[in-house]
Amino acid sequence: MAKKYEDGDAGSGASAGRALWVDQAAGHRRMPDPVRDSAVRAVLIVAVTLTDATIAFFLAVTGSWLAFPLSLCAIAGTVVATWGVLDVLITRQMWNQRYGVFSEPSSTARGRRRERRRARREVRSQPAGAGPRQAAPGERIRGRGDATGIWPPPSGTGRG
Repeated sequence: MAKKYEDGDAGSGASAGRALWVDQAAGHRRMPDPVRDSAVRAVLIVAVTLTDATIAFFLAVTGSWLAFPLSLCAIAGTVVATWGVLDVLITRQMWNQRYGVFSEPSSTARGRRRERRRARREVRSQPAGAGPRQAAPGERIRGRGDATGIWPPPSGTGRG
């Protein structure tokens, strides 16, 4: 049975009801799942390769016939381990490019957007005759400049 300490009985300053540990917020965010998966895979591959290379070294020192096949396996494992580490870097970069960009407008952009909204509101709030002329239903909206919709343009327009 667990003994409940009274005040002063604990000896080392432990109080009743105090937790064994206190959770603290992490200093950085958790890795995304695909990046974590590739990192775990790379760590396992590197660990197996290092173990294989160590055993190949000791077999070579002792002159065993297994040293040559295990050395070939260690070389192949080095290639695979390099691929695993590159996979982590590529997966991390891909994740950052797809999901890691937080687009927040700068204070300058925010002010300009506010000004544009304010100007649009003013145009909408003006009486019907005060603003730019609205096209009647069925009336064709003219484009800018001297474009007539005819191609090639008639001579004298400066366009060829």
